Amino acid sequence: MRTRLLPLLIVLMAGVLLALGFPLAAGMAAVHQQRVVVDRIDDTARFAALAQYVTSRPFEPADEADERLITLRSELARYEDLYGIKAGIFYRNEKAMAVAPAQWSLPAGGEGRQAFLEALAGRRSHDPRQVWPWRHSRLTVASPVIRDGDVVAVVVTESPTGGLRSRILHDWLVLAAGETAAMLVAVGAAFRLTGWVLKPVRTLDVAAHDIATGRMNSRVVADSGPPELRRLARSFNEMADNVEDVLEQQRAFVADASHQLRNPLAALLLRIDLLALDLPDGHGEVVSVRAEGKRLARVLDDLLDLALAEHAASDAQLTDIAEVVTDRLGAWSPVADREGVTLAYAGPSAVTGWADPIALSSALDAVVDNALKFTPEGARVDVAVGLAGDRVHITVADGGPGLTEEELTRVGDRFWRSGRHQNVSGSGLGLSISRALLAAGGATISYAQNQPNGLRVTIAVPRAGDTP
Repeated sequence: MRTRLLPLLIVLMAGVLLALGFPLAAGMAAVHQQRVVVDRIDDTARFAALAQYVTSRPFEPADEADERLITLRSELARYEDLYGIKAGIFYRNEKAMAVAPAQWSLPAGGEGRQAFLEALAGRRSHDPRQVWPWRHSRLTVASPVIRDGDVVAVVVTESPTGGLRSRILHDWLVLAAGETAAMLVAVGAAFRLTGWVLKPVRTLDVAAHDIATGRMNSRVVADSGPPELRRLARSFNEMADNVEDVLEQQRAFVADASHQLRNPLAALLLRIDLLALDLPDGHGEVVSVRAEGKRLARVLDDLLDLALAEHAASDAQLTDIAEVVTDRLGAWSPVADREGVTLAYAGPSAVTGWADPIALSSALDAVVDNALKFTPEGARVDVAVGLAGDRVHITVADGGPGLTEEELTRVGDRFWRSGRHQNVSGSGLGLSISRALLAAGGATISYAQNQPNGLRVTIAVPRAGDTP
């Protein structure tokens, strides 16, 4: 979830920083240019004051020119030499009164022409077009020279913008560095924020998985995260407590019911035996009633075993799985010989896994018993042990009729038996008991079709104790 939430937060924060950064960058450029423009306006105003009382004609020789004109030309020359800024004073007919450098003339078009025309109308230059670091241009400012209320000439300055562009670029780099630092801080804060928000969610996920896999005592510590998630964690704990109580009551009811029914059933079977003494030997109804009574007693015993299996804690330990399997196969070999079935083992002589030896033995007994029941005489039951990643696999493959795809989805359910196998003895609880015994130790049991026929049962045991 963090990988989906973090990009959203980062994009939003980047958008906010860019939305603030672009206007700020434009404002910084405008401030720098405004300072230059104000400085140039002051310079043009000073030159306009000097040119206001010049009465000499244009292009008049220096020795015959007005002293004010000589002074003005000297000032313009020093100004251009010192600052590298072209400056000139032009009459209304665009003839030059004084210029520096000497070959410079009034621009024929563009911003210079526009500034000159505005000054002729008696207005100082408005703000020129904004200068950007990538735009190589010159900054033109013009001011009118007014005598007796009339505009008689215009002072025009044309400034290079290299220094201005450098200052703007420097400030932009500082701004970019600040925005980058702010973005890094924001990303770090986003990591902390998402971690704080999602920590209860991860804890809830782990606890829910534990409960789903049978560890009903898993709970969530509701001490971090937003108030809503802490409240959700407390609600989850309450729900888990209620579910655990209901399951405990169910197990207790099954155990009590199966235990309490055994005595009346035993008394009933005894009365049937007494009644049978007055009936002829081999009476069909008596035999049928006795068989159903024994079947009911077996169901009650299996119900009690199931309740105990679901309630008992696992004593998982490092176990030689191959030794347990070979030991149980040796115990079932006489039954296999009696049924005319070949019971074969394939696998290493020793392989360790994390399991409860007693629970694993009971589960193997149920699986092998089931395989021998449904395997016809002359067929095989193959038992194999092998490693698969972090699990030890015990595979029991029989040569019986097997199950259909639909039946495979139900095998292991309580009291479920295939309609084709109703005449085979059993209560339908053996595989359910096996699953409960294995789940307590972190093992699993699965079913698949065997090729060319039969059922393949796989028990997966963890190789290490911390494997869920």
